[in-house]
Amino acid sequence: MTQKPVMHSAHWGAFHAQREGEHLRVTPFPRDPDPSPLLQNFRHALHHPARVARPMVRRGWLENGPGPDQRRGADEYVAVSWEEACQRVAQELKRVGDAHGPAGIFGGSYGWSSAGRFHHAQSQVHRFLNTVMGGYVRSVNSYSSGAASVLLPHIVGDMTEIARRGVSWEEIAAHSDIVLAFGGLALKNSQVASGGLSEHTERGFMRQAAQRGTRFISVSPLKSDLPDEAQGEWLALRPGTDAAFMLGLLSVLIADGLTDEAFLARYCVGWPEMVAYLRGEEDGVVRDARWAAEICGISSEAIGTFARRLHGKRVLVTVAHALQRAEHGEQPVWLGLVLAAALGQPGLPGGGYTYALGALGHYGKHHNLVSFPALPQGKNGIDRLIPVARIADMLLNPGTPFDYNGRRLTYPHIRLAYWAGGNPFHHHQDLARLRRAFCQLDTLIVHESAWTASARHADIVLPATMTLEREDIGGAPTDRHLVAMQPVAAPYAEAKDDYTIFSELARRLGREEAFTEGRDARGWLQHHYRQLQEKLAAHQVTIPEFGQFWQQGVIELPQVKDGGRMINAFRADPEAAPLPTPSGKIEIFSATIAGFGYENCPGHPVWREPQQKPDADHPLWLIANQPATRLHSQLDFGEYSLSGKRGGREVCRLNSQDAAARGIADGDIIELYNDRGHVLAAARLTDAIMPGVVQLPTGAWYDPVDPTAARPLCRHGNPNVLTLDIGTSSLTQGCSGQITVVQVRKFAGEVTPVQAFIPPQ
Repeated sequence: MTQKPVMHSAHWGAFHAQREGEHLRVTPFPRDPDPSPLLQNFRHALHHPARVARPMVRRGWLENGPGPDQRRGADEYVAVSWEEACQRVAQELKRVGDAHGPAGIFGGSYGWSSAGRFHHAQSQVHRFLNTVMGGYVRSVNSYSSGAASVLLPHIVGDMTEIARRGVSWEEIAAHSDIVLAFGGLALKNSQVASGGLSEHTERGFMRQAAQRGTRFISVSPLKSDLPDEAQGEWLALRPGTDAAFMLGLLSVLIADGLTDEAFLARYCVGWPEMVAYLRGEEDGVVRDARWAAEICGISSEAIGTFARRLHGKRVLVTVAHALQRAEHGEQPVWLGLVLAAALGQPGLPGGGYTYALGALGHYGKHHNLVSFPALPQGKNGIDRLIPVARIADMLLNPGTPFDYNGRRLTYPHIRLAYWAGGNPFHHHQDLARLRRAFCQLDTLIVHESAWTASARHADIVLPATMTLEREDIGGAPTDRHLVAMQPVAAPYAEAKDDYTIFSELARRLGREEAFTEGRDARGWLQHHYRQLQEKLAAHQVTIPEFGQFWQQGVIELPQVKDGGRMINAFRADPEAAPLPTPSGKIEIFSATIAGFGYENCPGHPVWREPQQKPDADHPLWLIANQPATRLHSQLDFGEYSLSGKRGGREVCRLNSQDAAARGIADGDIIELYNDRGHVLAAARLTDAIMPGVVQLPTGAWYDPVDPTAARPLCRHGNPNVLTLDIGTSSLTQGCSGQITVVQVRKFAGEVTPVQAFIPPQ
């Protein structure tokens, strides 16, 4: 049966969906100039065999009760009724809550489950744990920007101002002479944005800027990190050496008298300390272009020529998420700001410094006049937290102290983890270690729409609806269209939405009114829409009533052109509009950070050698970056995601020279390995990646041949089997999963089919 098209939205775009039997016809929003092909991952998703159809309980937990269990990830599941599942979940929550309080419960989840603002799984699970259980141990920051989000407030102020409001693509197209992009500006990243985006405009603005004369320069091991429309240059550095390269550039600018000393004196603190470090006055090491060349693989002459090109130009320095997702990831983020300041660029139209431009589709856009209301989270009764990427450390080392942003904290002893809307076996590193960590829990409860690796390690799996099976409102702070996300299909099998599940659990625990406030899902949507109307009415703006909005499917919201407002006002008058830093200025030296006493992140930016470097056993760098065919691991079984694989396996790109040295031909099944495990992938030979580097994107569902192995073999191609699970530094404890070292060889063992999308027994 064919139904009429309905409006819906995803993190990668707005669209119309039309049901045609078991499949969907997906038509992009007509006002989107460059729709994302990720929309095609929905076409066959509704009834995919990987969907979770019924509540399931792991056999070992069902038979033996809660407690640590090494069978997680390798056990069978038993189907139960919703009545039994809810009863068991409520009883276990009460048991742990009574015995250990909120400090025994970890509220997992990650914010990318749905573009809908109400059925936002992270908000739902946190509201439930706050209002029903009295609180929970929380995680802070993100895997994407864990280092930068802690560092930037110390040195330049609010991260949102720098990342989302620092500079607009319109400014770049009109004013920038050079866009120096450390980590590139890959369009695959700006295809997506939390809450959705209705207009993909980055490609068009890059084209406009290039035609006007803007020179885009991508500093990255991968040529693909800059689109053809930018007509730019590719400068290939050794992975993880951007900080050394920037120090070399600064040394040349100082030696040639090309720094803007007036800007540095008026708007910055700490420039003399930075100069002293470069000249070796601290430790006798002169960090000039020759020093940098040895580290980053670019000649000292090329570094000098590059630095001199920047002088006298309107230069925008951008630093991608990728750079700070590595050991000492704070340093290139900090040095990018220092480089922009040394050139006197912050606060100039189309110039200065911005973090993560191009990393998400929201960045570089104009902001809406008012924001769409969020679901209230309630009050957390405890202040116990971990940086999000330290989940395995917490579960493996309860009671152990750790450093974070000037605080000395202690890992709590977690008995129960509740996960909704996230897949840590995508985000996290060293998956064998992560599995060991989850085996320490008494109970792991997961809401999931499909049998991800996280669901396969859970004790209780509750089938959750997909976004296509519920109604919601899609919107984001920098998207001018508000989308009525109308349901495309009825819930699959016995699936229920998170709000319905939590409402029932709240009822059983005697806290239903506290959680629901007497509203069903439609009631919350109408409530939030009325709040939006009231916020706009204060600005004399009227929007249609909810019923008309729902029938139309989309409305347009007013926006303001406020890009760079903080840094522009600061440049105009630093005394009247100081930055929200301790000094009110750009902090090239931070007395606050220096006071923490962290050797791995001192008071000014430095070069620190990583513990991971190529050697005889593991001579190749591995870049584990974001995929081009899906968002994270979402809908990995989708049509577009599968089109990027070969024989069902993820594709690993390697330089033709490295392949030839190993007897590898295009299309061969290859094995990537190191001390943490082994991964199979299909080889793709290219010269668009520098020699000595291989690239395998994240997001392939973890598919170990033996889930209990100390060094597992993933036959599907998940690089986080291989990545190292350590914090970026004691300051931020961010994720270090972007870069590791491996050896690669043509696989000589038995090639078994990928089974990632086959449900467990």
